[in-house]
Amino acid sequence: MILTVTLNTALDVTHHVPKLIPHASHRVTTVTERAGGKGLNVARVLAALGHEVTATGFAGGRTGAVVRELLAESPRVTDALVPCAGSTRRTLAVVDRTSGDTTQFNEPGPQIGSAEWTAFLGRYEALLTGAAAVALCGSLPPGVPVGAYATLVRSARAAGVPVLLDTSGEALRRGVAARPEMIKPNAAELAELTGSREPLQATRDARRRGAHAVVTSLGPGGLLAATAHGTWQAAPPRALTGNPTGAGDSAVAGLLSALTEGLDWPDRLTRAVALSAATVHAPTAGEFDPRTYEQVRGSVTLTTR
Repeated sequence: MILTVTLNTALDVTHHVPKLIPHASHRVTTVTERAGGKGLNVARVLAALGHEVTATGFAGGRTGAVVRELLAESPRVTDALVPCAGSTRRTLAVVDRTSGDTTQFNEPGPQIGSAEWTAFLGRYEALLTGAAAVALCGSLPPGVPVGAYATLVRSARAAGVPVLLDTSGEALRRGVAARPEMIKPNAAELAELTGSREPLQATRDARRRGAHAVVTSLGPGGLLAATAHGTWQAAPPRALTGNPTGAGDSAVAGLLSALTEGLDWPDRLTRAVALSAATVHAPTAGEFDPRTYEQVRGSVTLTTR
């Protein structure tokens, strides 16, 4: 079983419009709703790859109830979310069908009390006993300690469970110091962490701060990985147009699934890049287009850096 943690779960609502025009009224052509937040997106992709997944984090209020109903529709994903008094947030993505661009609106999330955080820690430590790996993903809701991910990384390490951390800002800085197996920032998050905007230098610097491996998302440029076994850049054969929301989450699922299957780093990166590209061609986050995945997987360019 792979464990995913989404402390700030969401109801992801995606609107498609013919063309997004500021200050104008729009007719929405299609609307989709998904149980969301980065870790839940990761969970669905892992399940689609054939892995059994347990998803934990917080869910509360009417929105949280909808998230849990939608999550129940995902095969091979077990709901281990912890109730909270506040209401789970919503995110709204507006997809411009003309340009392919997506505009995103993210609510902050519910206020988490100290008793709720303690209840979550108990649930998390119990779930670690059956986990092959864990993904810690996304932002922290209000009230959760800024060092939360560092605490969760240390608990997983004590249980002998490898951790992939995907967050940003101070939560990332503190989490890296706890020495996770992997982190997966994007270029902007990495620059904020290290102070360097040169991706290769910044990726190596982030590894020196404590992570065993650093995999940086470069957008259309693919992934740049600095590991104990070497440094590689893996890139898709061409830039793909579509909805990029959730592409990074699919990369996390690719990296984590390949880790649990014992694949080497080149194969891990190839899978992650192909899944990320295939997600751009899917209509909503937490899904990927299987045909694009197979096409890209066979033509990923891998370069030693």
